[in-house]
Amino acid sequence: MAHTTDVDPFAAVESLRSALDEAGIVLPSLAVDPATPSLRLVDLGRVRADVALRLAHALQRRDPAA
Repeated sequence: MAHTTDVDPFAAVESLRSALDEAGIVLPSLAVDPATPSLRLVDLGRVRADVALRLAHALQRRDPAA
């Protein structure tokens, strides 16, 4: 796993967007937080309750050994 200061937030957003897309989940507000470039924050945004539930189920299905 890369150290937090080594992770490109734009690459992280695209990687997360791709993984979520494979799970059929869209986070419309997913983006790099432009107000905090030195912190490299990713804004996941707000989602409807049904999307949050689908995200939780997708994470729960993951292989714990991964």
